[in-house]
Amino acid sequence: MSLMDHNGWRIDDLAQKAGLPVDTIRYYQREGLLPPAQRAGRCKMYGPVHLTRLERIRELQQRRFSLAAIRALIDDAGSTGLRAVFTDAGGAKEYSLDEMAELAGVDGTIISAICKAGLLREPRQYGRATYDGDDLEMLHAVAALWNLGLPVKAIAAIARIYTEGVEQMQRRVMDVFGGSNEVEWDPGEYEQVYELARASAGILLDATRRIVDYTHHRTLQRLTLDALAEDQAESGRRA
Repeated sequence: MSLMDHNGWRIDDLAQKAGLPVDTIRYYQREGLLPPAQRAGRCKMYGPVHLTRLERIRELQQRRFSLAAIRALIDDAGSTGLRAVFTDAGGAKEYSLDEMAELAGVDGTIISAICKAGLLREPRQYGRATYDGDDLEMLHAVAALWNLGLPVKAIAAIARIYTEGVEQMQRRVMDVFGGSNEVEWDPGEYEQVYELARASAGILLDATRRIVDYTHHRTLQRLTLDALAEDQAESGRRA
């Protein structure tokens, strides 16, 4: 329903219906989270579209998304794409850094090392307001390496290698959908692919994750066999 189909509300009425202070609504407008009001004489009038948007903002805030992520998700309201990208497999439970460290059984030295390596970052960099189950699961994996007796410096090196490598790889993949020269596009072909990627980001994310998992697993198998063969060859040379 558009404002033209509705008599409209003044901002005080909208605030009452939404259960929000007027200042909060004005702040959302300044941040580009609300569409502009329509003028009716000297008054600015709001309608159901604004109330629906405010309810959506409240829902996303309750899920601890940052305003930047909320803005992106609202702009993508016609598609499930970005919502799928920002959905975490680890669940919506929230953790502080200290809580995660205690649950995973790691100390400040390890936390500091993997933060410096770029593996564990501030939640806001992912559009989140707090750490969640995915972050905790990663810390459990780090704890498993530590409990095996792997030195912290080795864990930090692994974290840095994966972080830098995956980011470089993902940037190249995203550049494919940004029109990079990785692909020789036919006339009009890139525009179709771009719209497909925007509308189906969730499917693309799932598919590329599976491709990455497969490639990672097979590469580890192949390199392990190569290392074993080299070790056997070295043993034969020493015999």
